[in-house]
Amino acid sequence: MGKEWTPATAAFAVEQALKILEGKWKLLILFHLFGGKVLRFSELERAITGITQKMLIQQLRQMESDGIVRRIVHPQVPPKVEYGLTDWGQSLCPVLDALLKWADLRADGCEGDA
Repeated sequence: MGKEWTPATAAFAVEQALKILEGKWKLLILFHLFGGKVLRFSELERAITGITQKMLIQQLRQMESDGIVRRIVHPQVPPKVEYGLTDWGQSLCPVLDALLKWADLRADGCEGDA
């Protein structure tokens, strides 16, 4: 059986979830990794225009610590490190897709009956 939510507990839980995704770069990183993609650091750095190496490292570490991104280290010389989404991170795809569709409704002029 699912968790019983009150308006207060639901609002708090959603606020905490949104804090995990806060920042200019995290959503971009997510969208580059959706679909089971596994990318090297340098591939992510090239794909995300304007991000600094320091910021990418910081964002990936935070996302890894939050359980969204997994860091895969291949034992070879030179070391090969790749990043992919955890199952929980990948489960954000339909959530963000729904949010994108919701945002698109406003862009299409469906602002409701005010």
